[in-house]
Amino acid sequence: MIRRALPQELPAILRLYAEARSFMAEQGNPTQWGKSSPAQNVLEEDIRKQQLYICERDGRLCGVFAFPIGEDPAYRRVEGGSWLSDSSYGTIHRLAGERTEKGIFEECLSWCRSRIGHIRIDTHEDNRIMRHLIEKNGFVRCGIIHVADGSPRIAYEWEAPAE
Repeated sequence: MIRRALPQELPAILRLYAEARSFMAEQGNPTQWGKSSPAQNVLEEDIRKQQLYICERDGRLCGVFAFPIGEDPAYRRVEGGSWLSDSSYGTIHRLAGERTEKGIFEECLSWCRSRIGHIRIDTHEDNRIMRHLIEKNGFVRCGIIHVADGSPRIAYEWEAPAE
């Protein structure tokens, strides 16, 4: 089940992100989120804007992600390629799941696709697991974007097939 995150769930959400940072470092990706990203104030703002979501299984928080719909400033410029479409889109950010749970990405993606037929996502070059999941699920690599701190990310896009 996917639902909006609640302010009182922030401690559990922060623990999930800490576990995800540890797993990423173990998998050869220690710099994407470093030791403290996403920052607590960013998550609090996501909750306030009602764009942070929980993946819940058997009453237990097992995944979390942000899904704002609308223009993302980091996506205004893509280097080494171009976007497939300039229609309204949703962006999957800050996706993390418990390492013991399988299928979190697919569950999140299915939920997002049920809300809008145009989705963008990005990830660090060293995040081999996420790159595999993104590409396996029909996203097209569009180029490189730069996040707020200036570091590069591989940018992907998916559009629902025309009917």
